[in-house]
Amino acid sequence: MSQQIKNYDDLEEFLNSSLQSHKVLSISLSGNEIGDEDASNLGSAQAKCTNLSNLTINLGGNEIGDEGAQGLSSALANFTNLSNLKIDLGDNQIGDEGVSSLHPVLANCTNLTDFELYLTSNQIGANGAKGLGSALVNCSNLSNLTLDIGYNQIFDEGVLGLCSGFVNCSNLSNLIIELQGNQINDKGTSSFGSALANCTNLSNLTLNLYDNQIGALGALGLGSALENCTNLSNLTLYLSKNQIGDEGASKLSTSLVSCTNLSKLIIDLGGNQIGKVGASGFCSALANCSNLSNLTLSLDHNQIDAVSASGLGSALSNCTNLSNLTLNLRSNQIGDEGSSGLGSALLNCTNLSNLTLNLARNQIGEIGAQGLGSGLANCTNLSNLTLNLESNQIGAIGATGLGSALANCANLSNLKLNLNCNQIDDEGALDLGSALLNCPNLKNLKLNLDENEIDESLQQLNIMFLKSKTLVAFEIDFEE
Repeated sequence: MSQQIKNYDDLEEFLNSSLQSHKVLSISLSGNEIGDEDASNLGSAQAKCTNLSNLTINLGGNEIGDEGAQGLSSALANFTNLSNLKIDLGDNQIGDEGVSSLHPVLANCTNLTDFELYLTSNQIGANGAKGLGSALVNCSNLSNLTLDIGYNQIFDEGVLGLCSGFVNCSNLSNLIIELQGNQINDKGTSSFGSALANCTNLSNLTLNLYDNQIGALGALGLGSALENCTNLSNLTLYLSKNQIGDEGASKLSTSLVSCTNLSKLIIDLGGNQIGKVGASGFCSALANCSNLSNLTLSLDHNQIDAVSASGLGSALSNCTNLSNLTLNLRSNQIGDEGSSGLGSALLNCTNLSNLTLNLARNQIGEIGAQGLGSGLANCTNLSNLTLNLESNQIGAIGATGLGSALANCANLSNLKLNLNCNQIDDEGALDLGSALLNCPNLKNLKLNLDENEIDESLQQLNIMFLKSKTLVAFEIDFEE
């Protein structure tokens, strides 16, 4: 029988409640200017909630320091029956001492199966992360764990200490670790190898290492760790804004070959100096991921050329079960050849129903736009398409050809098309609009035509779309 959740968003109301009656409790006091004294008072009151099995505390965006965190933790240590615990202390002023006070909490709460801890944007260093790792050693029953320590200063030393805590976490099936913006290098990243080696039952893994200083060796270490996770069905890696390069990307992608059960994969490697060699590694890996149904691959702001883009497309055509695809190649150099090659390969992805392509800033002209359109025209099961071709040079001919091709997508019902800054004139805009009206099942259209060479066609486009018998909603972004 499900138990009623008691929700409180007022501190005084909670302090005056029947504390011992609570079994499933949620306290949400984010952004309330709560300091150490109030946090300690909250902790003292919580200590009287002796029958708790599920507890959620949201104190993000306050003014809590080490003293307040210690006051909260001293109470939590008494909740030996807790199975579900969620603590949000993000955006406070908690340092190493405050985090280390969680050690007795996790040491005593041995029945925890679900634990979420959010400590982003505090003042936690390496010692705090190591203390948290020591505490996790006691959590052998955890099946679901989320740790968000993003934007602190834990460095490699802190990651090593944190990862040591996973030695007894063999029952974990779902793991989320957020360590973005922590000045982590190769040594720290490689320590995930030993950590994940113990988590043999993992089915869902998210690692956020965005905005660190990870190079090729770190990517290799991370890849070695993933090779042990053979039961993974869902994997998310955020690695943008590092220095992984071609070598690191190749080594990381090689590890994916071992993850044969993957059905959902999200990898963000934007801004990592990846070129032809690194992209080729992903081509080889993706060709073996035959069970993928959901894929998000972000390689924006790298050095991907036409050959690499075409190769990625060919690799994707081997993922015959793909129904949802997001490919971000923004700010590369794929040109007409790469755009056309990508389109040609996508025609083999016959099960695609949801597609997002970001090809902005890639020197694509009218030939590339038409080639891409020709490929998309064969994706007969597409129902939702988001296509970003912003800041290319497709012109009127490319826009018209793209529109005419999309008219062949008989099942397309939702279309977002960004053609901002593409040298399209009035004639091209009207031809594009007329072509899109031939999409027989198009219900929702969002069209961005900002910063083109359009002067007088906006009103005609609006009238044209208003007269459509199929469109339910449309929006045109247009700058005079």
